[in-house]
Amino acid sequence: MVLAAKIFLLREETDLETLAIKLRDYRVEEEFEQDEYSIPLLTEVRDLTLKADSLEGVFARDQVIFIPHRGKVTPVPKTLEASFIFTQKEDRVLLTVVEKKERANSIVNELSKVLFILAGRIVEARITPEVLKKFHEDNFEDTKVIFFDDVDIPNVSKLSLYGSELGNTALYNDYLTHGKIWYTVVRSRKYGYVVGVTRNAVVTVFSRIEPPDLNTYITNEIFPLIE
Repeated sequence: MVLAAKIFLLREETDLETLAIKLRDYRVEEEFEQDEYSIPLLTEVRDLTLKADSLEGVFARDQVIFIPHRGKVTPVPKTLEASFIFTQKEDRVLLTVVEKKERANSIVNELSKVLFILAGRIVEARITPEVLKKFHEDNFEDTKVIFFDDVDIPNVSKLSLYGSELGNTALYNDYLTHGKIWYTVVRSRKYGYVVGVTRNAVVTVFSRIEPPDLNTYITNEIFPLIE
């Protein structure tokens, strides 16, 4: 199945054991009330597993959705779950949230408050344009998509290329003189996955893959790209 994840970087110096202590048993209950409805909502961290170089868990949050039925709208609770993993890489800790970017951002802000009192202590990981360009060119035999931003052509904010073997085209080299690679979809030479990567470390695997294999891929192939 297609899976998306976003990678973040902890700005605070800490260790995985301290993170585990702060996250263990985290549980917040609140009440949603509207008209005759009263619905308990729960936000929690569960299934924590601490290993030598990683801390895995699940962030679960209830939210209310509204279901129309026969002229009436009924609030119904729904639980959203996302797995996450903190990984110790030398002198820094990286956080991967297996979720689309908007929800991943929201979850990370909540985790930052739990761990460090304030949001903003866990920030987006970044890949420089030069490193993303090299990543693309190392895997360009079956490139599918390239987006360019920071374009210097007046009234043009983004450029894009779609096709195969885009790295071999004259248009690709021309676009490089006008902008920087923001997003590329390639087939990993090592793993065979078709993967989209952005400079703010959003990773989408379009091949069939399970979460443990996604974490392995990100650790081995994407983490080394992060500045």
